Amino acid sequence: MPQLQIIFYSIPMAKIEYSNVTPKKTVTMNGDPYLVLSSNIAKKDRQKASNNVRMKNLRTGQVIEKTLHQSDVLEEADISKKEVKYLYENRGEYWFCEPNNPSARFHLSSEVVGHLNNFVPENSLVEAVVFNDKIMSITTPIKVELKVVESPDAVKGNTSSGATKEVTLSTGFVLQVPQFINKGDVIAVNTDTGEYSARVDKA
Repeated sequence: MPQLQIIFYSIPMAKIEYSNVTPKKTVTMNGDPYLVLSSNIAKKDRQKASNNVRMKNLRTGQVIEKTLHQSDVLEEADISKKEVKYLYENRGEYWFCEPNNPSARFHLSSEVVGHLNNFVPENSLVEAVVFNDKIMSITTPIKVELKVVESPDAVKGNTSSGATKEVTLSTGFVLQVPQFINKGDVIAVNTDTGEYSARVDKA
């Protein structure tokens, strides 16, 4: 009886033509996954069209600009996401676990998590970006709501609309806020800029 021969086929990643490299798509370059932030197809007189793109390296967080031409073909990045629980930071190591399995702990470097501890309280669920079975980055919401734990009194007589003061949030992050913000208030913070956005709840 002849032996049954099993052949394994690897499924190649989808190819993306230069003109289809558009926002929100993920592509691979030099072994790293990139998220496309913006793209602009341009064509000058007697020149072939090109695509000017801005992309974020999901491993390093670096944003680059690149001009793609008709001969450029990129591979789609096989990106997945999973929920993990942020536990705490200790000496530059950020510890996480699986949401329903506290014993399955692991740590990530500051290069991977970015400014996570400024905006995300301990024991919070966050989203991890995974590429080739490795966590590339942790996604922080664009806006978070945090409680003010330290706030000096407003300066008397300083009633200008642009007057600010320095406060400390529950995560330990310090930022400038309007004079009317008090201890115990809950405020919204833009995590991209690290700036005050609005008062959500008054103490």
